[in-house]
Amino acid sequence: MWSPYDLQVRLFWWLGLTVIGAWLLSRTRFGNWTFGSGGDATAARNVGVPVRRTKVGLFMVTSTMASILGIMTAVQLRSIEAGVGIGNEFEYIIAAVVGGCLLTGGYGSAVGASIGALIMGMAVVGIPFSGWDSDWQYLFLGVILLLAVLLNTLIRRRAETARA
Repeated sequence: MWSPYDLQVRLFWWLGLTVIGAWLLSRTRFGNWTFGSGGDATAARNVGVPVRRTKVGLFMVTSTMASILGIMTAVQLRSIEAGVGIGNEFEYIIAAVVGGCLLTGGYGSAVGASIGALIMGMAVVGIPFSGWDSDWQYLFLGVILLLAVLLNTLIRRRAETARA
């Protein structure tokens, strides 16, 4: 039976890294460079943003976070498997889009992506746990992605109309 004292350390890492990511994106030069590089690399390069260095740095941060998660999983399970997570790229993209990141780049937040990951995690774990056929999980993921893209497109069009 689950108790409130069964919280895992990963939850605190998730919350802490979300706070750090939100602060970095909203309060630092690197955050501005990140949004500028994702929105329009040519325009960002023209105003002095080191686009290539920023993108390499972002890939390094992503791989570091993945390695931290891998280490935590290996310590918890006391074993490793090289193939875990392969083929789940679709789910990661859906989590980012559900969290408000645009597929075209240049807009998003660490808090939104974190909430998107929470929603996706609840769906991935909750659907089989509730006794439903796990094939419904992919239908749910597709519908959620479609709704998120439509909502993002609607919001972007309204923002462009209001700006003009």
